[in-house]
Amino acid sequence: MANMMYWEAIRRAHDEEMANDPLVICMGEDIGVAGGTYKATQGLYDKYGAERVIDTPISENGYTGIGIGASFVGVRAIIEIMSVNFAWLAMDQIFNSAAKVRYMSGGQLTSPVVIRSPGGTAHQLGAQHSARMEKVFMGIAGLRVVTPSSPKQAYGLLKSAVRCNDPVFINEHELMYNMKGEVPDTEFFHPLEGSEVVRQGKDITLFGYNISVHWCLQAADILAKNHGIDAEIVDLFSLSPLDRVGIAESVSKTHHAVIVEEAEAPVGVGSEVMAIINEECFFDLDAAPVRVSSANVPQPYNHKLELAAIPNKDNVVDAVVKLLGKS
Repeated sequence: MANMMYWEAIRRAHDEEMANDPLVICMGEDIGVAGGTYKATQGLYDKYGAERVIDTPISENGYTGIGIGASFVGVRAIIEIMSVNFAWLAMDQIFNSAAKVRYMSGGQLTSPVVIRSPGGTAHQLGAQHSARMEKVFMGIAGLRVVTPSSPKQAYGLLKSAVRCNDPVFINEHELMYNMKGEVPDTEFFHPLEGSEVVRQGKDITLFGYNISVHWCLQAADILAKNHGIDAEIVDLFSLSPLDRVGIAESVSKTHHAVIVEEAEAPVGVGSEVMAIINEECFFDLDAAPVRVSSANVPQPYNHKLELAAIPNKDNVVDAVVKLLGKS
C-alpha cells in the first residue's frame, strides 16, 4: 500500500487512465500548465501534451459541452470544474445532454464523460464559493454521482468512472485534498454503486459521505468513550444510485439512524435517506431518524459565523445522545 494525499491519488488515476487509453483527455481551467488549482493534474501537461490536457477559457458551459459532445463519438473526457459553484453555468450541458442522450437516442449514443468538481465549505471563501450541490446532481435521472471520502476511494472511483459508459459526476471536497491515506500499489477499481460500513456497531447507524464520514468517525469515538454507545458508520460514497439495501440492512440491525451532511437539510441527501429508511425498514425503527446538517442560510464569510453554520463532530454526538435518551 502507498501512503498518499487525496490529490495525489486523483492525479495517479488520471495518469494511469490516460496511459491506458489515448482517447482519455482532460479539460478544465488551469489544469494544464499550472497543474490544476488543487494539483490533481500536476505534470500531466508535460507528459501528454496540450491536445490531451486542455487548458480552457473561463467558460464552464462551453468547455463542458465540448467534452460531452466529444464523448458522443468515443472520447472519454475528464472535465474538471474548478469549483462546484461554477457548475451552475454548465447545468444545461450536464442535465440536458449528457444525462439524457442514451434515453433520447434509444441507446444509439452514450456519454462516457466524467465531471470532477470540488465543493463544500473551505476557509472563508464566501457564499458563492462554498456550495454543497451534490443534492442537485443526485436528483438527475441518467447521471451517476459518487463522492470519495478517502484517497483510496478518490483513486478507485475516478478509474471506474473513466471506464463507465454512463456520465459520472464526482463530488470532491476542498478540505480533503491534503488528507493522507493508503492506496493500493496495484491498479484498483472502486465500485460506482453501493455503500461501505467503515465502523461496525450495534446501537445506532451514522450515515455520512465525503467529509461528514470523518465527523461521524470522530463522534463515534466520543460516544463510545463518554456514553457507552456503539455506533455503526456507513459511508454513502454513491449518492446516485443510493444503496437502498445497505441502508436498510444497517438500520434493521441498529434500529436507530442519524444522517450527517454538510449541505443544508431541505431536499437533501438526508431527506432521501430518511425516505428510504421509511420505505424499507419502518417497523425496524425504535425512533424517528434524525438529520445533522448546515443552517439553511447562504454560507457566511465571517469565520465564527461560518463555523456556526456548518455541523461538526459535537453536533453528531449531541444528536445521538438526544435520540437515544442518554446523558
